[in-house]
Amino acid sequence: MKIFIKTYGCQANVNDSEIISGILAKNGYELAENEEDADYIILNSCSVKNKTQSKIIDYIRKHKDKKIIATGCLTKTIDIKKFGKNVYVKNFLNNKNKINLPIVRNKKDTAIIQISQGCLNACTFCATKIAKGALKSYGIRDIKRAFEKAVAERCKIIYLTSQDNGCYGFDIGTNLPELLKELISVKGNYKIRIGMMNPWHLRKIKKELFEVIKNRRIIKFLHIPVQSGSEKVLENMKRMHSVKEFEKIAEEFRKKFPRKKFPDSTIATDIIVGYPTEKEEDFEQTLKLIKKVKPEVLNISAFSSRPKTPASKLKQLSSEVIKERTRRLNKLYWEYRKKIKIHNPKYS
Repeated sequence: MKIFIKTYGCQANVNDSEIISGILAKNGYELAENEEDADYIILNSCSVKNKTQSKIIDYIRKHKDKKIIATGCLTKTIDIKKFGKNVYVKNFLNNKNKINLPIVRNKKDTAIIQISQGCLNACTFCATKIAKGALKSYGIRDIKRAFEKAVAERCKIIYLTSQDNGCYGFDIGTNLPELLKELISVKGNYKIRIGMMNPWHLRKIKKELFEVIKNRRIIKFLHIPVQSGSEKVLENMKRMHSVKEFEKIAEEFRKKFPRKKFPDSTIATDIIVGYPTEKEEDFEQTLKLIKKVKPEVLNISAFSSRPKTPASKLKQLSSEVIKERTRRLNKLYWEYRKKIKIHNPKYS
């Protein structure tokens, strides 16, 4: 039997698909290279954006004659079965420790290792916690075994990912710097890239983390989502950090890891444009913040109401307003982005 896996979403989802591929291959199933050759399609879904949800629904309709097994986050937030007569739901990796399971990597020289699942946050716009639940960190020893396996298999770049790397280990009495200290003790030719962490968790580990990031094996990459330059909007979103805190973290990171000395030094952040309570003056504050900090990587998302979230109950801004603000922010970003030479775009 041939199975094709279609993946949407983040690095954690990509890794989930790699694990599902590994489990299928171990059990004698053949992995198809395209939909046409497959007896079944496994659709690994994402629930972060309406735009992605629309793409997933279109994909189901396009392949309506194929048997589709839907898994992933979107199955927890909408009734995905209603979009196709041959759609079934199965959550393959629910509540499983994903470390050291069989795996078929998408890229031979790149490993993705999930260090935890779920989070400790309550952001009003996000459906991820609905899908993933509360924080469940994996043990350092287990992660190190998976890491050693990736190094032995000659993976040159190893991504550490989760829903929020900043709070890794808080539920099991450890933290991200302690994990990194163990991993960089492994001999080999590799680089570690640390995934996203929220600023309010970073504040608890910042001193130790910035110290361990000095190691040559770790890419100087800091992904801290600010989401808005307005303190009022951040409060409405139930973000547990301030604009000033974000600015201070960025300033400190730049001082410790200047681009002149570390060409791969990169600050990445995320902005949601058009949150329901965002007024023009709030958006102007976001423009001001981005103009000041100039993050090398800026992920811009037009606000999209997600089912079952508190923000979905608020009066939404018009799509015209959101599009116009998104255009202005994109324009600002690319104006200064053209002047920045990223050492290796693969890290961004």
